[in-house]
Amino acid sequence: MKMINSVRFIVVIIFFTSCSDKKDSSKAETTTKQVVHHFLPFTAVELNDTSSFTDVPKNWKIYGDVYADRSKKNTLIASDGTGILVNQPDEVNNGHLFTDFEHGDMELEIDVLMPKGSNSGLYFQGRYEVQLLDSWGVENPQHSDIGGIYHRWDDSRGEGKEGYEGYAPRINAAKAPGLWQHFKIIFHAPKFDGSGNKTDNAEFEEVWLNGVLVQKNIQLTGPTRASAFDDEKAKGPFMVQGDHGAVALKNMEYKLYGAEKVHLSDMTLKEYESDSVRLTNLDSLELIREIATDTISAAMASGERTKRILSYTGKMIIPESGDYLFDYRINEGGGVFIINTDTLVNLDGNYRLDSLGVGIKRLSEGKVPFKLIYNKHRGWRQDFSLEVEGPGIQKQALHAPSSINRTGFLPEDIMMVDVTDGVELQRSFWMHDGKKRTHCISVGTPQGIHYAYDLVNGALLQVWNGNFFDATEMWLNRGEKQLGLPAGFTVSFHGNPEFASLSEENAPWPEDVSGFNDFKSKGYTLDSNGLPSFNYKKGNTAISDKLTPSEDMRSLNRTITLNGATPIIHKIAEGTHITKLPDGTFIVNDESYFINFSQDAALKPEIRKNNGNNQLIVNIPEGDHTLDYSITW
Repeated sequence: MKMINSVRFIVVIIFFTSCSDKKDSSKAETTTKQVVHHFLPFTAVELNDTSSFTDVPKNWKIYGDVYADRSKKNTLIASDGTGILVNQPDEVNNGHLFTDFEHGDMELEIDVLMPKGSNSGLYFQGRYEVQLLDSWGVENPQHSDIGGIYHRWDDSRGEGKEGYEGYAPRINAAKAPGLWQHFKIIFHAPKFDGSGNKTDNAEFEEVWLNGVLVQKNIQLTGPTRASAFDDEKAKGPFMVQGDHGAVALKNMEYKLYGAEKVHLSDMTLKEYESDSVRLTNLDSLELIREIATDTISAAMASGERTKRILSYTGKMIIPESGDYLFDYRINEGGGVFIINTDTLVNLDGNYRLDSLGVGIKRLSEGKVPFKLIYNKHRGWRQDFSLEVEGPGIQKQALHAPSSINRTGFLPEDIMMVDVTDGVELQRSFWMHDGKKRTHCISVGTPQGIHYAYDLVNGALLQVWNGNFFDATEMWLNRGEKQLGLPAGFTVSFHGNPEFASLSEENAPWPEDVSGFNDFKSKGYTLDSNGLPSFNYKKGNTAISDKLTPSEDMRSLNRTITLNGATPIIHKIAEGTHITKLPDGTFIVNDESYFINFSQDAALKPEIRKNNGNNQLIVNIPEGDHTLDYSITW
């Protein structure tokens, strides 16, 4: 096992409860929001061999690559190398896989690949299962689908009632078989008193699948069906089911948590009157009040629309020596966070909607002094949060719940755009790859397959399935962020112009059309079903781009028509690696999506290497042409 010596930066998709539109909150829907989180290092399970596991059955082996033949059920084709753990069971060899360590509370991240029709499971402590299944295309997922918490079983309950405490995922976030899928799971083991009596049930605090929160705060009164053990204990080995179907695993890493937490004590709050964006010498400001407190919260500023500086001083009780990571996040304000005499986070003068500062410091067990300054330099309500993570300590909030107003909108506030009978079009700003696009349109279809398109650059940005469009940040109050949000399971694309003429073979692909003097957008036209075709000209080449949802799978069919083309290049996809599979399909970044051209396509795609990335392109000669391909995820 190997410790990764770096801070992790990860974008996750957080779910909020929402309503169908801004006037009617009776219908609960699901929407999403992207938030950046920072973590201390995980412990990685090195898959150079099987030494991290005990008594490894013959059906489990280490390989360097794996491919799922999508024309056959339960079939993986593996090649030599290291880094991927593959289970290929048969009637004789079909044992489960157990780690060489036992765990109680644990946070796990792992990538899994399911072939067509396959079935497996992740068993925490060898007892509590998060289901693995090829659930692609399932409209109403059950506890037995991927991301579900498998049910418990008791024959004495009577026929038809044996299964209980099974929990379906909130949404089917399964990718197509043959694509890598990412899990992030926070599990809490059952707790026992000194006499061995159980005081707390086992709990899945969160289960994330492909960036989607599919389970939250699920408690189990005992082991799920087909567990390796019938009893409950404070610790047990992690297990992967080996007797059901083929499965591949990689990028397995974890953190083990104890019961210790960081606490605050001996705190004093000083409140000052100030309308300065920058912090000044506090002694020069008017002191409004000084009080002892056991809480840090933005809500403690006196007056709803007053401008204040809150200065908290106190002691932080550190349960164990080691590295501690602090997240200080401020919404439209400024501030500073200090441990001992070291400034860990300096957001002085910050005036953004969501400012984040991260600091890491090695601290010794015991009490250490701290100071937190929060500058509420705008008249209306702002907020802040302070979170900490340490050795064996799960990330926890040090602020009071009253301090934040960003964990989600109230259900009655959510403003959703739904798709009913016909196609829906919605204009908005859109975030893509950390940048705000200002002229975008989202297209929602009755098939539940939706996409966002950049009208300026003529580029497909994202696709998703499920609910359509969350307009809350556009329409609520003043609509500060003016952003539309996808309301389902999302996959992103390169977002650059789809077509370009390159000066030389190795020239970089343009990031936008600002350098084009021959590009003109011609708007879009609608067909009889309301689906748009996006029209533009690049030089003498007239281009029409139409995306049509598949009727029977999670896939978009793309038809691009070019008239009067001069030699031009179409970039379909970009990633760190793109591979052509034996069946002729291209897979982008392994875990993302498939691109499929028909075998008799007149224009053939090829892989171009540029600036350390792979680009899937089609070279288009002079004349009139039509490109057809599908995007599957």
